[in-house]
Amino acid sequence: MATLLLIIIYLIFISLGLPDSLLGVAWPKIHADLGVPISYAGITSMIISGGTIISSFASAKVIKRFGTSMVTLVSVAMTAAAILGFSASPSFLWLCLAAAPLGLGAGAIDAALNNFVAVHYKANHMSWLHSFWGIGASSGPVIMSFFIVLNNGWRKGAIVLAAIQFSIVLILLISLPLWKKFAAAKTQTPTEEEETEHKNSFKLPMIKTGLVPFFFYCATEATAGLWGGSYLVTYKGLSVDMAARGVALFFVGITAGRALNGFATIALKNYSLIRIGQLTCLAGAVITMLPLPVIFTLADFLLIGLGCAPIYPSMLHENTKPLRQD
Repeated sequence: MATLLLIIIYLIFISLGLPDSLLGVAWPKIHADLGVPISYAGITSMIISGGTIISSFASAKVIKRFGTSMVTLVSVAMTAAAILGFSASPSFLWLCLAAAPLGLGAGAIDAALNNFVAVHYKANHMSWLHSFWGIGASSGPVIMSFFIVLNNGWRKGAIVLAAIQFSIVLILLISLPLWKKFAAAKTQTPTEEEETEHKNSFKLPMIKTGLVPFFFYCATEATAGLWGGSYLVTYKGLSVDMAARGVALFFVGITAGRALNGFATIALKNYSLIRIGQLTCLAGAVITMLPLPVIFTLADFLLIGLGCAPIYPSMLHENTKPLRQD
């Protein structure tokens, strides 16, 4: 039962990754189609991020009230509807309105399932979970690249991504009884000491100091994912569809790196993996600043993705130690 549920969670994380690269890879076409400056991508991204932050802060109460399975089901449905809204956007304002439920849904899924896997599974599963997110995030640019060359192709690409999301909603709906059985098997009455520990977990020094590197890591990933396509088109002269495939290399690096990281957690501590990832990202940042041919820039996207790979899941698993029994 636990294995089957984990497989379903992996599928959900593929769907979580699909829209993460949508805005960045399609923006060179979207901003021209909607007649807005290229810088407006930042506005849409901030709305998505704002929704993610709000739902993340509210996730503990919402999950406690409705359960992980129901929160995940509704949230995936919200992201699917939001992507469908993207495809039908007649104006930038409409795009911003669709961005709100996309951020709210993605934040709730991320918080609910990251916590669920961190508490109930080992560190290697956390890395593999985020590797499946990378499969979705890598597939998104590839799918969009096939449609971008067509007339209004980014809209058709968004429809395909929304259809995949709705298929995950159907899988979640069918699997609801499995979630209930797992919850019943794991149910136990927490002691007063355990309840106090969970309520006060935010006061722990590890949690507070962990927020800072989370902030900088997310900034690194968001910058590469959101502006990578525009950078390759504007400064490196690539076509929009080729730039989309270039950005896909960043997510391929994350996907492959996290798959390897799942095995690396058996031999290495979380802190060691985090440091390796940071040094790799630093090397990628240095290469980005050098005036090299575009082939090196594309390879650098892959390198930065490999560097990002172990950082997020390792930090997440390390910071949830107070909430689980290893």
